[in-house]
Amino acid sequence: MLSARVLLKGAGLMLSLALLGYLFNSSDLGNAANEAWIDAHVRGHGVEGTLLFLAMGTLFTALGLPRQIIGFLAGYAFGLLSGTLLGTLAALLGCLATFVYARFFGRGPLQKRLGGRAARFDRFIHQHPFAMTLLIRLLPVGSNILTNLAAGISSARLLPFLAATFIGYLPQSLIFALVGSGVNVDPTLRIGGALVLFVISGALGGFLYHRFRHGVSIDESVDAQLGETNEP
Repeated sequence: MLSARVLLKGAGLMLSLALLGYLFNSSDLGNAANEAWIDAHVRGHGVEGTLLFLAMGTLFTALGLPRQIIGFLAGYAFGLLSGTLLGTLAALLGCLATFVYARFFGRGPLQKRLGGRAARFDRFIHQHPFAMTLLIRLLPVGSNILTNLAAGISSARLLPFLAATFIGYLPQSLIFALVGSGVNVDPTLRIGGALVLFVISGALGGFLYHRFRHGVSIDESVDAQLGETNEP
């Protein structure tokens, strides 16, 4: 069950991004930013603009920027459907970069700090790597970058991890691309619809976690936010 804190955090981020989108569309500051970056380098620049956005999104998510912000910017730059896919792809590439760094370059130092988390990750996904990774990605709580780093130093296989991550990223990418897209719908309805989708997506992730974790915990802080106990 989702806690009020989780819902308020998601709603606050969504409303903040909606306000940012309003400023982009209505204020001189927003227009300047529009001309200086989005319009100048992404919109209307075809493959070059798309690749630049993907490079930016990959770098920022690899460094820990919330992927929801990339989803919002993708919706703003490319529209709802293309923005959803490109925002998801950028977040996936950031995930891949973090995973590869942890596995091949940072295993020693990270093992000291994230060894316990990696061990829990291994236990959690052991029997069903794809399905359980997908479940983790559907949760509205937890740290994206810490999950990627822990997966990198765990025994997780890359392809199932990435495939489940891509699918699991899609719902929130869609939600935040909707907020940023400026589709021809009343802003109140658009943001309200995004909030409803956020609640549904988060509730589904929380239900699946409760139903299928079988007493195994991915992280104590996640359990606390979802109202879970350590009992099977």
